[in-house]
Amino acid sequence: MLGADQGQAPPLDGRQLRVGIVQARFNEGVTNALHSACLAELTALGVRPENITHLTVPGALEVPSALQWLTQRGNLDALVALGCIVRGETYHFELVANESGAGVTRVALDSGLPIANAILTTENMAQAVARQVEKGRDAARVAVEMALLKEQLA
Repeated sequence: MLGADQGQAPPLDGRQLRVGIVQARFNEGVTNALHSACLAELTALGVRPENITHLTVPGALEVPSALQWLTQRGNLDALVALGCIVRGETYHFELVANESGAGVTRVALDSGLPIANAILTTENMAQAVARQVEKGRDAARVAVEMALLKEQLA
């Protein structure tokens, strides 16, 4: 049987993995915290610092393009998308949230490369701050787990 027992996450060993991180700079305080938590968790899972590529882009709408460019390099096992979109008073929130999410999914499906999507979409900044560390860590674990699963299935 492939994978872990039902309901249990498999052991995560990222020592052989290469991971790319694309971080939006908009709402930089939150995205910096997401990045720090993600990086700390990747390191705790064994991913070597020299095997982590980190790019920053202006905002969440630019994240999918940078992810796609990283997939074209062909030397990564998984990617992480980091960003923070906080609802405002206009329709712009929905546009950015929907399009960035769809773009990340499209890149993952088109490339076959696992992408952990940690672009936060929150009602207010307090919600974003409350989630920044946990979601950064979660993204690292998802990236490693999915890269290992893809390797196992190959």
